[in-house]
Amino acid sequence: MKTNRPYVQIDQDVLERVRQIDLLSYLREFEPSNLVKVKGTSNVYCTAEHDSLKISNGKWYWWSRGFGGYSALDYLIKVKEYYFVEAVEILTGQTMADWKPPPDPKKDEPKVLLLPPKNKDCNRVIQYLFGRGIDYQLIQECIADGTLYESTDYHNAVFIGKDESGTPKYAALRSTLGSTFKQDASGSDKRYSFRLLAREPTDTVHLFEAAIDLLSYATYLKCEDNKGNSDIS
Repeated sequence: MKTNRPYVQIDQDVLERVRQIDLLSYLREFEPSNLVKVKGTSNVYCTAEHDSLKISNGKWYWWSRGFGGYSALDYLIKVKEYYFVEAVEILTGQTMADWKPPPDPKKDEPKVLLLPPKNKDCNRVIQYLFGRGIDYQLIQECIADGTLYESTDYHNAVFIGKDESGTPKYAALRSTLGSTFKQDASGSDKRYSFRLLAREPTDTVHLFEAAIDLLSYATYLKCEDNKGNSDIS
């Protein structure tokens, strides 16, 4: 029978021990008169109160109600309808101390983007991207608006994602030295990935797996546009 009870703090070690108590062990110790062995079986039991509640191999199932469980704790809560704390008290034989609600989870600390230091020039990045077929002017535009630069340490291409105010929030690093190295800078917020804005208003958004894929597509569009203009002339 459930009764109104204040919340109580229960030690995690106590909870772990309680959850390990199986129903058969509990009935043998606390309700021996309620434990009945099912005839014709070697290890199947039921309760005197509910003959359709079968216990076997560390589990129990109440067939007439269509649910079951593993532990004595499950049984006391689901079948006997005790509150959680009352069930724990029965299994431990102890009265729990007053419980205080757990503290609110800590809010995620703001991410601090750790950008690699900038190299004095972007020559290797330009050479690498141009060698990948990226339009030269497009590369220069990205460098000029601060969304692309070359790192000092390993001469990686650093692709920057900015928020609405223009503050860098994301950085993707890509090797320019023939290595397959690529990673996000520590503290990157993926909500602000590297991007290219359309020159004219549009309701279409193109998504790409990597920054170079985006630059490749933009190069393709530019080539198609130049081809069209050439045909017209």
